[in-house]
Amino acid sequence: MSNTRAARGIDTSRPHSARMYDYYLGGKDHFDVDKQAAETVAAAYPGIFVCARENRAFMHRATRVLAREHGIRQWLDIGTGIPTEPNLHQVAQSVVPEARVVYADNDPLVLKYAERLMRSTPQGRTTYIEADVNDPGALLAAPELAEILDLDRPVALSLNALMHFVTDAQDPYGIVSRLLDALPSGSALALSHCTPDFDPPTWQKVTDIYTNAGTPVRFRSQKDVARFFAGLDLLDPGVTVGHRWRPDASSGDEPAQAPTDAEVSLWTGVGIKP
Repeated sequence: MSNTRAARGIDTSRPHSARMYDYYLGGKDHFDVDKQAAETVAAAYPGIFVCARENRAFMHRATRVLAREHGIRQWLDIGTGIPTEPNLHQVAQSVVPEARVVYADNDPLVLKYAERLMRSTPQGRTTYIEADVNDPGALLAAPELAEILDLDRPVALSLNALMHFVTDAQDPYGIVSRLLDALPSGSALALSHCTPDFDPPTWQKVTDIYTNAGTPVRFRSQKDVARFFAGLDLLDPGVTVGHRWRPDASSGDEPAQAPTDAEVSLWTGVGIKP
C-alpha cells in the first residue's frame, strides 16, 4: 500500500504494530515504514514470521475448541488487527453458524478494512468497535457491543498477541481482570503472548526496535503470562508454546515441519471462568 492511499487519520510517518504484523503474515495492508521496521525485527529475530503464523493457528484452534467442546457462542476479540482470512468469526461460524463476534481495535487502518469483519453467516452476528484495551470500561460500555453480545451468557475473551503491547505501568493484569469480571461463569480467556524465555538477547533487540519506533512493549515469561489466567480453570495442556497447544493435523493450520520453541517464542493458553 502506498502512502498516497493512506486513509485520513492514519499516521504513515512511523511504523504501527498492526501493520507490521500484517507484513509478517504476508499481507499487503502496510506501508513502507512498516515494512522497514518489520524487516529490522526479522533481521534480529528471523522466527518472527513463524511466530505470527503460529499465533494465527493457535487462534483458529482455540476458537474451534471453545465452540465444539465448551458451548461458546459469543466472542469478544480485542486487538483485532488488520483482517486476515479466515477471521475469528469465520472460524467460529464454521463450527456454530449462530456465533456472535465483536471485534475491537484502536487503529484507524483496521476501521478502514472493518467491512471484512462484518461478513457474518445469516444466523450469526458480527460488528467492529473502535476501542482501546487500556480503557476496558469504555470498551464494555460501547452500545455496539450490547447490540451483539449478551453479557449474561458465556463469552470468550480473545486477546491474541495483544498484551505484550501493554506495559507493566499500564496495569495489564488489572485490565484483563476487569474484562473478565464483566463476563459470567462459563466464559473463557484465550490469550497468546510473545516471550523472551528461549532467547533473551534476541528479544531485547526486538524490544528496543519496537520501543524506539514509538511502540513500547513488554514481552513476558511463562510465569508472568500464566498470571493472566489467575482464578480460571486452565484447559490442557496449560500455558504452553503456541504450536504445542492442542495441535490438530486435520485442521490445515500446522506446517509440514514443526518449528522450534525458540522460533515460535509465543506462550498460549485457554482458561474457563468457574
